[in-house]
Amino acid sequence: MSAATLSGRSRLDGRVALVTGAARGIGEAVARTLAELGATVAATDRDADALTDLARRLSEEAPAFHGGPDGEHPGSVHAYPLDVTDRTAVDRTVGRVERELGPVDILVNVAGVLRTAPAAELTDEDWAQTFAVNATGVFHTTRAVVGAMARRGGGSIVTVASNAAGIPRTHMAAYAASKAASVMFTKCVGLEYAGSGVRCNSVCPGSTDTAMQRALWTDPEAPRRVLDGDLASYRTGIPLRRIADPQDIADSVAFLCTERARHITMQDLYVDGGATLR
Repeated sequence: MSAATLSGRSRLDGRVALVTGAARGIGEAVARTLAELGATVAATDRDADALTDLARRLSEEAPAFHGGPDGEHPGSVHAYPLDVTDRTAVDRTVGRVERELGPVDILVNVAGVLRTAPAAELTDEDWAQTFAVNATGVFHTTRAVVGAMARRGGGSIVTVASNAAGIPRTHMAAYAASKAASVMFTKCVGLEYAGSGVRCNSVCPGSTDTAMQRALWTDPEAPRRVLDGDLASYRTGIPLRRIADPQDIADSVAFLCTERARHITMQDLYVDGGATLR
């Protein structure tokens, strides 16, 4: 296979990608990376101001999204404020994206929330809100796009979950359970729609340098404990000895969206530096 062919299979020119939770952190990195690969990105988030700022900043960076030979074109990012817990708003936004940008070829579910507490001290609201975003939100967006993807003969859905979906974590019962639910839902959709060419996979990050991660750091030694492990919380640490950057996760998501992953579906890709010893 020629280098040009490999390059083409790594590109997303002409594809429309919808990314939830895109205003910051991993979602922002995913939106930027897909645009750099040539996709037209519908970036969604419930924080409309941060989302608008993101679209402005990425538009200013757009000249760096180089097009080139072999049909390559620079991508773009467009802001669509959205709360994924609102089913009607999800359906309406997907319809608007398809009218304004074109059929959605790629969905990346990144939107997520974290409520921490011992399991017996979680409130009903903690549990409900965590599942509303992390699991039901994935259900809403996936349901809104997968039927049309199947009718067109293909598409890629990637759910950004967590390594907590596959390993117990203290004080994270709601988060871990919701992420496990999103992973299994994504696999079931992948099984049902594989015959129509729709691929569904999950990326499961470990500790990643985002605002959500930093909110867990209550003292200057917290980052060291992430790397070294913490016996009190039954964490093993990170064998690769670094905390992930959002770009590490975005690169994994992007691979699963391209033709280089065309024979991969119903898989969990753990991007955690070996923290879960998988």
